[in-house]
Amino acid sequence: MGRVTERRRVVRIRDGVASVRPDTLVAEEPLEIRLNGKPLAITMRTPGDDFALAAGFLVSEGVVASAEDVRSIVYCAGATEDGRNTYNVVDVRLAPGVPVPESGLERNVYTTSSCGLCGKASLDAVRTATRFPDTAADPVRVTPEVLTELPDRLRAAQRVFDRTGALHAAGLFSAEGELLDLREDVGRHNAVDKIVGRALQDGRLPLAGAVLLVSGRASFELAQKAVMAGIPVLAAVSAPSSLAVDLAVESGLTLVGFLRGTSMNVYAGEHRLTAVGPVSPEGLAVVPAP
Repeated sequence: MGRVTERRRVVRIRDGVASVRPDTLVAEEPLEIRLNGKPLAITMRTPGDDFALAAGFLVSEGVVASAEDVRSIVYCAGATEDGRNTYNVVDVRLAPGVPVPESGLERNVYTTSSCGLCGKASLDAVRTATRFPDTAADPVRVTPEVLTELPDRLRAAQRVFDRTGALHAAGLFSAEGELLDLREDVGRHNAVDKIVGRALQDGRLPLAGAVLLVSGRASFELAQKAVMAGIPVLAAVSAPSSLAVDLAVESGLTLVGFLRGTSMNVYAGEHRLTAVGPVSPEGLAVVPAP
């Protein structure tokens, strides 16, 4: 749609010398997600892959689990007073027989690009049971050497980041390190939803045997999205939250944080890393550097 980036005037100061130049910024616009015509959620996102974002959001909320659960996804027309379509409102229609969630799912609040959990009443409200086989049963194994290569591969594939420096990314990899999909967005949770939604549309859920890498930290919501999509390994270049670790331990998700250079911290599911050394009495897995 040509709205991923925008140009803005900027005064640049270098070594005390000021100059005026155009700068490329990442676009950020609201997206309202409707379900069967009723407002469900609003998120700030980078335009693009909106249908995948909406589908992935519904997977994360436990509403749908396959492409057959969705009858249609369309932009709502006439979103402005003069009748122009802003492409900022998406309506998802469920297939016949797919139950509409209870009204408690409706957030009816503003959801920022940095926190997709705003408006949730309690932790229990987001502990949605996945409709896929138990993540703990996924037999995939990954070497530390492969994991240490993923951040560079993710970064090399970020085309919009090179122009703006202001986007989060989520990358889906095979256990051998092959990049399967990459999505960028101002919100890391949106980037993950776009990956999960595209997998749903392509009939690839659950994403068994896959590794999800996210830029930035690993929040509870990102861990939940991985579990809901059947992803067994979640890695982040920064720290996880305590709730993300709790969920990973409970669900059997392998959770890796501070994946930088040749080092990493494994917070849960260390059995999936093929070169994990002995476990200390405190229960902390020691991962030798490649």
